Amino acid sequence: MGRTVTVATCALNQWALDFDGNLARILKSIEIAKYKGARYRLGPELEICGYGCSDHYYESDTLLHSFEVLAKLLESPATQDIICDVGMPVMCRNVRYNCRVIFLNKKILLIRPKMILANTGNYRELRWFTPWSRARFVEEYFLPRMIQEVTGQETVPFGDAVLATKDTCLGSEICEELWAPNSPHIEMGLDGVEIFTNSSGSHHVLRKAHTRVNMVNSATAKSGGIYVLANQKGCDGDRLYYDGCAMISMNGDTIAQGSQFSLNDVEVLVATLDLEDVRSYRAEISCRNLEASKVNSYSRIKVNFALSCSDDICVPACEPIQWRYHSPEEEICLGPACWLWDYLRRSNQDFFYRLVVELTALLQLALYTPCVARFALQSRMEVSWDQGVLADVRRIVNDETYTPEDSQEFCGHIFTTCYMASENSSQDTYNRAKLLAEQIGSYHINLNIDVAVKAIVGIFSMVMGRSPQFRVHGGSSRENLALQNVQARIRMVLAYLFAQLSHWARGMPGGLLVLGSANVDESLHGYLTKYDCSSADINPVGGISKTDLRSFIQYCMENFQLTALRSIISAPPTAELEPLADGQVSQTDEVMGSDFKKCSVPFLCMIFQEDMGMTYTELSVYGKLRKMAKAGPYSMFCKLINMWKEICTPREVASKVKHFFRMYSINRHKMTTLTPAYHAENYSPEDNRFDLRPFLYNSTWSWQFRSIDKQVSNLESKEGKPLPEDVD
Repeated sequence: MGRTVTVATCALNQWALDFDGNLARILKSIEIAKYKGARYRLGPELEICGYGCSDHYYESDTLLHSFEVLAKLLESPATQDIICDVGMPVMCRNVRYNCRVIFLNKKILLIRPKMILANTGNYRELRWFTPWSRARFVEEYFLPRMIQEVTGQETVPFGDAVLATKDTCLGSEICEELWAPNSPHIEMGLDGVEIFTNSSGSHHVLRKAHTRVNMVNSATAKSGGIYVLANQKGCDGDRLYYDGCAMISMNGDTIAQGSQFSLNDVEVLVATLDLEDVRSYRAEISCRNLEASKVNSYSRIKVNFALSCSDDICVPACEPIQWRYHSPEEEICLGPACWLWDYLRRSNQDFFYRLVVELTALLQLALYTPCVARFALQSRMEVSWDQGVLADVRRIVNDETYTPEDSQEFCGHIFTTCYMASENSSQDTYNRAKLLAEQIGSYHINLNIDVAVKAIVGIFSMVMGRSPQFRVHGGSSRENLALQNVQARIRMVLAYLFAQLSHWARGMPGGLLVLGSANVDESLHGYLTKYDCSSADINPVGGISKTDLRSFIQYCMENFQLTALRSIISAPPTAELEPLADGQVSQTDEVMGSDFKKCSVPFLCMIFQEDMGMTYTELSVYGKLRKMAKAGPYSMFCKLINMWKEICTPREVASKVKHFFRMYSINRHKMTTLTPAYHAENYSPEDNRFDLRPFLYNSTWSWQFRSIDKQVSNLESKEGKPLPEDVD
């Protein structure tokens, strides 16, 4: 009798609407799976069209081309003698479903629609698909004529069913169904399904891998079974990075682990498992067997095919392994690097980073540097065994014979930095920028923006008859802020000019992508100038918190030969947009400006607030409470008076919460123009689809703040303190 089954799962770097490329990667994964002896191959969710098609799912073209690709797969010799499980959208009775299409030897066995759709955070599946709500129900689906001509079938089963092969039983889950409290694998397992499969489109978030792996292992820990997970990988055209992590688990243990970050477009994971291990594991769980005796049965699609061989007594089964997790610092290093790789090769551009004068932006460059260096190093490592990576590298540098020597040399081909100094720049910043550019190996440009700044301010003075001055020269706070913003915005204009023409001036083809500088905490607070150096084509670290970024820099100092990072991380964060004091920086980010303390009008607070008025650590706490804990001003205050009771009085907490919500609401409009950034934090304020909020608020928060005032008064009354007229 057959005991051991060999199954394959994969992580594919699919691209939305890239039907040619998606087909090629699917076929390659099937060929690899067959070569390694697998009899079943599982692919990612919606792999035929690409997961991130968004509103293109509404188009009949997407459905048409998906079926055309399916026809190619059915006809291919590569798909013979192996059960293939692929993902695509299917319309049944004028309703669009997210489906698995399972076929063998030019015959479709089952079309299984998704039953529980992902509709939180970055996911909007209910916008495009309808969940299949009839559990254990199967109907006949009439195939398009192009498929009928290949399969010879007029109709095929469509619905919630399982496959019964000669030796075992398989049941499908699709992504979100694993995460639901009533996951289908629970009932399927009780009904005798031994192999569960899950095709996912699960994106990377820092520290998320632990949760995903625990979910998969726990799916079979209670009642036994084999769980096979496939996932999308790479950037498929959006802010998300799908981080692979294909895996195979049995009876609560990890059997095979796929990579989380890789430049390889096709990764196939194969494992051989003993079905008797599942059966013996289940046999001794009496409570499981009692529940199994009462379960309603699934429709079984009989398949005249076996996943095992009749004589497999000598075939060794895979043993459990320990999952190797990346640290958050490693995830920051690898995730954005791989996301950059996809963006770079698919946009046919090189990278341009304006190494601008403000130390906050210099710190951002310090973050890009290890990412790009790691990306270059990863390229160098993988070209030795993956010809697809080498081909992309040669196309990017426009040299058919090129092979990277080391990461620094490769960075010189793809990374351009530009230091944009002004009269407000310090020599220390210039030295740090120069050293960092040398250590990474980028093509580096130095320039001074003073001429452009004076020209812009001169136009204003000529028209309005008044010349604005910095505060240190007697100007008002409004003048002071406007003069800072002019510098920041001119840098954006110059960045795009050099991005478009620097290659032309050097006699090289193509253009450059502009990388922006801002992190998730600065975006949350609004501590950035609209249309300044935060505005760019993409921002690889824009979705990462300042706290994690600082830890990441420390990690890079210990793991990369970039000694320039040490002086950058030790310097106080500053925009360097105000005049120097004796050649030294006088402006820092985390100090509350005195004008803000005096300000009582919210709009004027926006004008006069030049510095954040809170630490990045505090800002990270506010962000997590606002988004992840769903806390408004009053709820945030209630939580923080306990969290910070050792360091702040209720009155101080109230002041901090009010200040945050004022600044957040005043600056929320900046999120509408935020540069597309790598999504990495669950409290990101990005309003494209993740954090949907108004951008015009009543920033007085009158009712909410009165509720806080009342609570502060009650607390102080209990402590025997006199009641002030105004908490602020």
